[in-house]
Amino acid sequence: MTQLKLSYFDFHGGRAEPARLAMAIGGIAFDDYRFAHADFMEVRKTTPFGQVPTLHVDGVQVTQCEAINRYVGKLAGLYPTDPYQALLCDEVTTVVEEAGVKMGPTYRMTGEEQKQARLALVNGSMPVYLAWLQSQLQAHGGEYFADNRLTIADLKVFVEVRGLNSGRLDHIPADLVEKVAPALNAHMQRIAQIPAVAAYYAKFAPA
Repeated sequence: MTQLKLSYFDFHGGRAEPARLAMAIGGIAFDDYRFAHADFMEVRKTTPFGQVPTLHVDGVQVTQCEAINRYVGKLAGLYPTDPYQALLCDEVTTVVEEAGVKMGPTYRMTGEEQKQARLALVNGSMPVYLAWLQSQLQAHGGEYFADNRLTIADLKVFVEVRGLNSGRLDHIPADLVEKVAPALNAHMQRIAQIPAVAAYYAKFAPA
């Protein structure tokens, strides 16, 4: 049996969450190694590019979240086998990742600098990405992004929308998705109700 260890920050969201969810849905055993932000400086010394997530597969370290997502998606049966449907899946996950790359630098900012940078995204690229994702969802039946079934693309969007709606991101309106792309909120709610997804988050709920 393949031994898997996924390493990422100890919070619900970010680049490792789709892989965590995929493995939970697929019933795939893995070492969910979570660490505090304060420990990142030490963890990053053990990675090829000083970044996470990383996935160890039988002791071999693999980097890049989208490569990890595709791999665990295949293991969990959540990645299309048809080349065109795989293309549609990859298109969506890459768009979400691109949006995240634009957001990334703002996490290292504070105060007015962060506020202005995030407001520029709210009034610029973020609505464009969200509207496009909504159009893709609707173009493919309104429930899933590819293959007429749950794929890693749905999980990637779910994590992104969940994070935007959380209210934890300073200067990002918690109702942005609802105003720009309400179908993505409906999609998020459907994914959250999948038994394996609900059970995954229930494990972390306070007693």
